[in-house]
Amino acid sequence: MAMTMKRLFLTLFLFSLLLHSSFSQATMDGAGLCGSKCSKRCSKAAVLDRCLKYCGICCQECKCVPSGTYGNKHECPCYRDKKSSKGTPKCP
Repeated sequence: MAMTMKRLFLTLFLFSLLLHSSFSQATMDGAGLCGSKCSKRCSKAAVLDRCLKYCGICCQECKCVPSGTYGNKHECPCYRDKKSSKGTPKCP
């Protein structure tokens, strides 16, 4: 009985590790893509941390970031159309 419980626990533990690693890899891939694109987009921003924060939020939701450091928002309509609660553009 004790050996069966140990085996069951080990199986569940290994399964949970496998499941966790597959989900975290998918999340990390998206974050890495957004991180590199937002770093380029915000490279000339006066307030870098704020730019990176909002660019990251917009990238996660829209799955795209316009090229260049300014403008080109026509490349990503979702990014272009996001507005703050004040009605101003949310995405840098």
